[in-house]
Amino acid sequence: MQHEKVQDYYGKVLQGKDDLQTNACCDPLAMPGYVKDVLCNVHDEVLTRYYGCGLVMPQGLEGARVLDLGCGAGRDVYALAQLVGPEGSVVGIDMTPEQLAVAEAHKDWHAEKFGFANVAFHQGFIEELDKLPLEPGSFDVIVSNCVVNLSTDKDAVLRGAYKLLKPGGEMYFSDVYADRRVPQAMAEDEVLYGECLSGALYWNDFLTIAKRAGFDDPRLVSHRPLTIENPALQDRVAPLKFTSATYRLFKLDGLEPDCEDYGQAVIYRGTLPHAPHGFALDAHHYIETGKVFPICGNSWKMLADTRFTGHFSFIGDFSTHYGIFAGCGGDAPFGDETDAAVSCC
Repeated sequence: MQHEKVQDYYGKVLQGKDDLQTNACCDPLAMPGYVKDVLCNVHDEVLTRYYGCGLVMPQGLEGARVLDLGCGAGRDVYALAQLVGPEGSVVGIDMTPEQLAVAEAHKDWHAEKFGFANVAFHQGFIEELDKLPLEPGSFDVIVSNCVVNLSTDKDAVLRGAYKLLKPGGEMYFSDVYADRRVPQAMAEDEVLYGECLSGALYWNDFLTIAKRAGFDDPRLVSHRPLTIENPALQDRVAPLKFTSATYRLFKLDGLEPDCEDYGQAVIYRGTLPHAPHGFALDAHHYIETGKVFPICGNSWKMLADTRFTGHFSFIGDFSTHYGIFAGCGGDAPFGDETDAAVSCC
């Protein structure tokens, strides 16, 4: 039943950004110049039907096979198609026929604009990815923009994404999270659900679900508080608070529950397109070009065992363990109180 309500809201009620009643499904963040450039090549009708809450275009996409969960009218698909280039491909999944009709209507227009055709769209539910013509272990990157909150089974979405990723692949996605669990009565409010609020996960429950799906060390990339600029709806969600956050989840074996220190370090070569001066792995790891950067074992794997490996030099191995990476906690009973002042790896 919830599927039908969401399909109706995004297929019939919303005809453009101006129909939204909150700013939850809008992205006010400043975009890098290269993202603005690729968006300039996206058809106007596709752009007006965009309802995302973040930026889902990570580094290192050239030649990649990408899947967009809840692609809507295809804005991110057509932007990503340019970033992966003619050697890559992008597949969009959405459950709303009206949105997909817009995406499909402009496939030829975009192919002519780009000089190549590398996109496909399928109608289906992101909780049932195994029912779609998608090969397990065939995607380098999976993205999603403000859609997982609309899902009726978040566990199934993340389990399905994990199966579809190649070893070393990642899910890089933006979504809305709540500061506590959403009450059932609020979750049944059709407008609040359609506005990406009442279906939002409590952020700590999301971390549990991600780890249960196999993504052992979720990494927060960025976040911003959501302001509900609609007094009537603000009263209906109070006292809950919401945030839009981007996470990256890697499909990697051997990630540990905590940041463990093996005396390792990396040097970023500055070779990723659009990132000559440094690379941001997440909100706590900005690695300047040419500088030796001490790193924990999990972060090492996220660079060495993924599509990023060729862009780094690696120092050390896993032969000697030095305990918890300084400042990352672990509740060791014999730690120095001054450890708390050290920034986390």
